[in-house]
Amino acid sequence: MSDAATKTVEDLTETEAKTELARLADAIAEADRLYHQEDAPELTDAEYDTLRRRNQAIEARFPSLKRADSPSERVAPAPADGFAKVRHARPMLSLANAFDDEDVREFERRVRRFLNLGEDETVALMAEPKIDGLSASLRYEDGKLVQGATRGDGTEGENITRNLESLDDIPRSLPEGVPAVLEVRGEVYMTKGDFVALNERQAEAGAKIFANPRNAAAGSLRQLDPEITRSRPLRFFAYSWGEISEEFADTHHAFLEKLEAWGFTTNPLSRLCETVDEVLAVYGDIGERRHDLPYDIDGVVYKVDRLDWQQRLGMVSRAPRWAIAHKFKAEQAETILREIDIQVGRTGALTPVARLEPVKVGGVTVTNATLHNEDEIRRKDVRVGDTVVIQRAGDVIPQVVRVITEKRPAGSQEYVFPERCPRCDSEARRPEGEAIRRCTGGLICPAQAVERLKHFVSRGAFDIEGLGSKQIEAYYKDGLIDRPGSIFRLKEHRRKLIGREGTKITSTNKLLAAIEERRTIGLDRFIYALGIRQVGQATARLLAIHYGTLDALRQALDAASDPESEAYANLINIDQIGSAVAKDLIDFFHEAHNSAVLDDLAGELTIEAFAAPAADDSPVAGKTVVFTGTLETLGRSEAKARAESLGAKVAGSVSKKTDYVIVGADAGSKAAKAEALGVATLTEQEWIDLIGG
Repeated sequence: MSDAATKTVEDLTETEAKTELARLADAIAEADRLYHQEDAPELTDAEYDTLRRRNQAIEARFPSLKRADSPSERVAPAPADGFAKVRHARPMLSLANAFDDEDVREFERRVRRFLNLGEDETVALMAEPKIDGLSASLRYEDGKLVQGATRGDGTEGENITRNLESLDDIPRSLPEGVPAVLEVRGEVYMTKGDFVALNERQAEAGAKIFANPRNAAAGSLRQLDPEITRSRPLRFFAYSWGEISEEFADTHHAFLEKLEAWGFTTNPLSRLCETVDEVLAVYGDIGERRHDLPYDIDGVVYKVDRLDWQQRLGMVSRAPRWAIAHKFKAEQAETILREIDIQVGRTGALTPVARLEPVKVGGVTVTNATLHNEDEIRRKDVRVGDTVVIQRAGDVIPQVVRVITEKRPAGSQEYVFPERCPRCDSEARRPEGEAIRRCTGGLICPAQAVERLKHFVSRGAFDIEGLGSKQIEAYYKDGLIDRPGSIFRLKEHRRKLIGREGTKITSTNKLLAAIEERRTIGLDRFIYALGIRQVGQATARLLAIHYGTLDALRQALDAASDPESEAYANLINIDQIGSAVAKDLIDFFHEAHNSAVLDDLAGELTIEAFAAPAADDSPVAGKTVVFTGTLETLGRSEAKARAESLGAKVAGSVSKKTDYVIVGADAGSKAAKAEALGVATLTEQEWIDLIGG
């Protein structure tokens, strides 16, 4: 029996791994939305982290299966409506997670490998409590606070300057000697005592009761009326920076000392450690004191102390390489499973969700939990009416850990998983070797059509302000939109839009104007918006870099349907795109319905060709490079990241279209193939000289 969701990563087949990554992407995206946009998480930190950790492990074992919408490429959903948007000068990143001591040791080893450090070199780390609050950024110019913003999706946040100005821990002005531009980042939080007192006042006033201090802090900070924020007891810990006009410290601990001297509050439990053992000792000490602290924490963050090393390490799509969050263990609780619902995602996946008797786990009220798939239900013998143990391990959907069979009610029956889609009644098939059953209805299935439209207008795609999930569902139901291109014809229904659910002329005009503003879009965002399986933002960008225009992409993928063709070889030669991703791409572009959608969109939009860095700015812009062998000065990851930042295309294998092969020690077949094809080869030092050091 195939059961991808319950198998260890080591036991997964490639097909099962692909299915599992799709499930994890959907679950994590929904959890992120509830946490960051709704301030109403349904998963515990432990549950959420378990999902992300599993996703990361599968991607590490099957790198060719990494999805374009991979959770490892995302920071958070787009900011909610209501505040003006602020574009961060430097991205506000999330953090990778460690769940046990070995993960922490491996983090330190990765840092050493990336920087090519010897074992005798000390890698000092700062250990800081991970505050469970809301990230915020403060921008000072000439010592004056000029802007405050939420993290949002990491690229754009919400302008909440007036609200942040009301916090006593945030100075309005800084002393002389600070950089002309200084962006300080930190966490807004509420103490446990203040949280209890706030809820008591809320209850007396008949107002909303908050589930935990984090939700209370987020809800208080994002009030449109700053006077409400001013009345709430919010605090701020500073811990990082964004844009600065001049360097003022060499190490992270020196930076924190500067912040304190300038009037900011930093966490007094932060410690500088010179070994991993010291770091783990701090983690244990803080963990023991966790429940006695006046504020909630959900782990300890470790940061490479040397700032020059931080700069070299850089970042991946959603997280810095120089920091990691060591999370605390998951919490569990018992409750009653009242019902099993089947949800249909945009790829047609049927996902069972347990509807639970509300129960508090780790300070959060949980009403839903994922059951993953039909094999998971069968393996655990989950039945309606059962008493179950649920677990939250992060900000994501809780999961049913086990059934307490001794409490099972008499007469209970095994759950029968549906073989037809609950939304369109199409057959729901389960391919051999896969754990997920999928609706075959495609675009005729309203669930898939609506979810694809939601994705099309989402933050990383077209990002149409004012066109959210509720509007998409309503417009689709009423026949105003049925495919992506029809969004750009909504102006034809202007009269029908006015007055819907209180919609006024002004807001209707604003929506139509926002749609018009998105008629021009970059190729990478357009590809991501199409919602192709396994094609997230990172893969979409790789495709845009490689093919340049939509026409070139479509022609190449049409030709790539022949696995013996040069077009297919070029496709799978793109770094990080393997046979599984290639199949999904080819299948998408060969589907007649999708071709019609693309033709329709081409008549409505201007899709800009992807622009690589100008040749004058980079000697390798637009060049295809392959790295082989062991690099002595640069780590492999650092070398690839540097090449891509200069506009080069990094390929996984050598072909006649390769421009340079950078040959390290112990190079093998790739170097030999380059010589046979007449491709230029460079030593590591020659490569460094070419790109300017």
